[in-house]
Amino acid sequence: MNNLSVEKYVRPKLELPNNGKNLLLHSCCAPCAGEIMEAIAASGIETTIYFYNPNIHPKEEYEIRKDENIRFAEKLGFNFIDADYDKDNWFERVKGLEDEPERGERCTVCFDMRFERSALFAHENNYDTFATTLGISRWKDLEQINASGLKAANRYNNLDFWDFNWRKQGGSARMLEISKQEKFYKQEYCGCVYSLRDTNRWRKSQGREIIKRGINFYEIKS
Repeated sequence: MNNLSVEKYVRPKLELPNNGKNLLLHSCCAPCAGEIMEAIAASGIETTIYFYNPNIHPKEEYEIRKDENIRFAEKLGFNFIDADYDKDNWFERVKGLEDEPERGERCTVCFDMRFERSALFAHENNYDTFATTLGISRWKDLEQINASGLKAANRYNNLDFWDFNWRKQGGSARMLEISKQEKFYKQEYCGCVYSLRDTNRWRKSQGREIIKRGINFYEIKS
């Protein structure tokens, strides 16, 4: 279904699980969030965007990604929560997992940390549902993400994790189209210092330049 063209894309009418009334949406970045936020807005779901990503390194990269997400949230009229950048806590959580590959144990620990905080905020502020934008990316393990989300939600009564598959029905293609239309910042690595390290190692092995932050943006090519 991800091969559908944008012209054939039909956005489904969405409903929260278990007759949920409001959603806390953990967002990792504007490109991943774009299609999800548009779909939720079109469905009239009461939603707040929760930006909690202490894994993003360095702070300059974190601020660029956050600002892009704020810009789109304001365009759609969503409330936006800028959570703590407690990077020292993140480094402590992943200590010993520095050489794990993408989709490995380090990613599980990273997801757990971000979703635990998201679920706690949802619980303390009377949201009945929380979800994440991370699963729309084809570079991520959807089962790994959903397992962390469900584990976090199960800590609290009356809180559901919405494990909707955002990739289906052309969602991934629409995500790219929105990124181009909005000229979102085009991040070139997952986010953490170790993904930056590994991406640059691979680029060097291919004779390519290492990543330069803050210069590449999506665009519609004529």
